[in-house]
Amino acid sequence: MENIVAGWALFQKGGLIMYLLLGCSLFVLAVGIERWHYFRQMDSGRKFARNFQALVMAKDYKAAVICAQESKGSVAAIVAEAIARVADGQEAEAFMEIQSGVSLARFRQRLYYLNVIVTMAPLLGLLGTISGMISAFNVFNVQSAQAAAITGGVGEALVATAFGLCVAIMALAIHAFFTQWLENIVTDMEQSFSLVEAGKSDWGKAGAVHEAS
Repeated sequence: MENIVAGWALFQKGGLIMYLLLGCSLFVLAVGIERWHYFRQMDSGRKFARNFQALVMAKDYKAAVICAQESKGSVAAIVAEAIARVADGQEAEAFMEIQSGVSLARFRQRLYYLNVIVTMAPLLGLLGTISGMISAFNVFNVQSAQAAAITGGVGEALVATAFGLCVAIMALAIHAFFTQWLENIVTDMEQSFSLVEAGKSDWGKAGAVHEAS
């Protein structure tokens, strides 16, 4: 309990800017949790990409189709539909390009806001620093309690700066995590789509399995 009281007292020393920074930190956490659930649901995973590649390289096209059909995520769904189109004699390259663009745009949703907070949070902390220093310097004309007032102003400056940097570091870490995850998804997409294109002449029988299933 004492730690909570002490932490709240320290938070209040940062001034009004601390509430803005607190809002930023909660927003970063909310974005991180929401993106985590979305990525876990819509990412087909590296395992799918490896299995699909292994089956195609082994020329087991029927099993490759089943693998795409039964795997979760956007990459697997696009691959399964592209194979069906190829098997029906349709062009699949444009389809995969458009659908991958839509899928990646959905993966990137809200990640931009994390990038904004990485830049904005230290600036808000700097604003708190300036506000605290102004408060400190304004007491030079006051004869009584000068030392306490100056110390309080400097404390406000330091707390706001430190909290702003913490929020920025948290946002940067979360942004980097999902950016790397997204890079893996892009790699899986390119690999899987190239295999679909490379096996154009061999998806006919596999396409019949797709239609019958």
